[in-house]
Amino acid sequence: MSELVAYLDSLTNAQTVEALWVLHSNRMASYGFDRIIYGFTRYRSGRSLGDPQDWVLLTNHGDSYMEEFLGKGQLYHAPMIRWALANTGACSWNWMKQADLSPAEQDVMAFNVVQKVTAGYTVSFPSVTERSKGATALTAKPGMSQDDVDEIWAKHGDEIAMLNNVMHLKIQTLPYSQRQLTKRQREVLQWVGDGKTTQDIAILLDLTAATIEKHLRLARETLDVETTAQAVLKAAFYNQMFVVESEAA
Repeated sequence: MSELVAYLDSLTNAQTVEALWVLHSNRMASYGFDRIIYGFTRYRSGRSLGDPQDWVLLTNHGDSYMEEFLGKGQLYHAPMIRWALANTGACSWNWMKQADLSPAEQDVMAFNVVQKVTAGYTVSFPSVTERSKGATALTAKPGMSQDDVDEIWAKHGDEIAMLNNVMHLKIQTLPYSQRQLTKRQREVLQWVGDGKTTQDIAILLDLTAATIEKHLRLARETLDVETTAQAVLKAAFYNQMFVVESEAA
């Protein structure tokens, strides 16, 4: 078994998002990309990316960087975010030198210079619906120039892009959400998904109908939706239904 095949075997068999992210981060660092931001939303609408609590967002950037970049909204004006929303594939950050940037985008670039986020590549993944979008920003180690990064990409770019796509697809099979349901909330939503009524679920779980309604209401509140049907859909989106307990722990 080749080294690359062995890595892909480990990646595709990862049982948690956390384990997957450690594998992927270490692999990208071996190419020279020591900081990564991965983001995915199923709630895109026009230029809106939806509620950040519904994103899958993974990063190994430091807290000080993310507090400014995400917490203070720099992300919404990042030039490569604009590129990723309009394109699919991989793009050198040299693109920013040629693009007509807004004042807000120029401010983000200035912030990134201070943070030593100056060279890298962005990989924008194909979307299967108009509402979904995912992308990864690969930041090169401090001291590396964009020319250095472009040289790495010329040698290994196809492989790096492929590995990011595999990681992206694998993440969508694993339970992950910033909105975590309790075991009982998942259970009642699963029964609803199977077509059971409140009375049916009460009998199956040996609980009162009022208790079932309470769990459904709490599930709707946790997922920030108005109807139980929406709750079932959102829980299914983030693989929080019919999960194997040992994997979801």
